[in-house]
Amino acid sequence: QVQLVESGGGLVQAGGSLRLSCAASRSIFSRNVMGWYRQAPGKQRELVATMTSGGITNYADPVKGRFTISRDNAKNTVYLQMNSLKPEDTAVYFCRLQVLLDDYWGQGTQVTVSS
Repeated sequence: QVQLVESGGGLVQAGGSLRLSCAASRSIFSRNVMGWYRQAPGKQRELVATMTSGGITNYADPVKGRFTISRDNAKNTVYLQMNSLKPEDTAVYFCRLQVLLDDYWGQGTQVTVSS
């Protein structure tokens, strides 16, 4: 089992920045994908960004050019740097780890962007 613990959410004004972190409870030695998803009230959970253990990234169109995903494999941690935040970025952000046949989710962290 792996636990994922997110941090870094909060309230920010439009145009501001936040950095989310997600730490896995143990080292992952197999090839894997870590990423961020978000869910706004009344909407389905959606992809934000993912990054493979080999460094390949994927971004949702609404965040391209504003958000940057990175990871520190030695610390079992993935980050999401969010710049130029917009009110429509308001959501609960979830960390996800996919490794082999296993799929783990964090508990989520609230991001609120005020206009």
